[in-house]
Amino acid sequence: MTDRSIASFVDGLAAVPTVPGRNNFLDHSHPGNAVRRRNLELYLSEMLDRSPRVLLLGEAPGFRGMRITGVPFTNRTMFQGPANIFGLFGPGKGYALPAEAEGVAAEPTATVMWEVLAELDFLPLLWSACPWHTHVPGEPQSNRTPRITEAKLGMPYWQSLVELFSIEAVVAVGNIAHRSLQASGVDAPKVRHPAHGGRSGFKRGLEELLAGSITTQPNRQS
Repeated sequence: MTDRSIASFVDGLAAVPTVPGRNNFLDHSHPGNAVRRRNLELYLSEMLDRSPRVLLLGEAPGFRGMRITGVPFTNRTMFQGPANIFGLFGPGKGYALPAEAEGVAAEPTATVMWEVLAELDFLPLLWSACPWHTHVPGEPQSNRTPRITEAKLGMPYWQSLVELFSIEAVVAVGNIAHRSLQASGVDAPKVRHPAHGGRSGFKRGLEELLAGSITTQPNRQS
């Protein structure tokens, strides 16, 4: 993967239209989206340098998380505080926040995700089965579980990341991601989603996978 392929990937993602109930916070309809596109390019470039071999596939961005930052499983405070244990984000890394981020509470799931990854000293590539913000129509500051059709629309994007990063294993974080993987013919393991009190189950699931082998090629269903 190169910087050019990263830019092409983000451009393709930005081209998907916003529709009622599904916001593409990377499209060209709003000036703040340019900030988010740049943040996503920075994240993918940083991860490219780290050569992750595992992709953790979540469900969809939250309105206080990637919807604000443009980066999977991050929140406003991660860009404003010190760099985390992996040397990502924080001041001086080039990330920025759009004006509408002011006053938005930090997404707690993102905090839990990075806390657990730091505790396990495990840095995978992070993404979502549906990489756009799905919300209740008319209520943009809400989160809605993505429909099967929305996860299907997002399928080519995580598949592209698997190819571009030479990912060796994909792990589903939650049921939506697991169904998306199964629909694409990938028989991947599933761990508990860290949201809604799922921290311990999420960590335990990753520990079990790391103790075994999640660095092998994902099995294709026959």
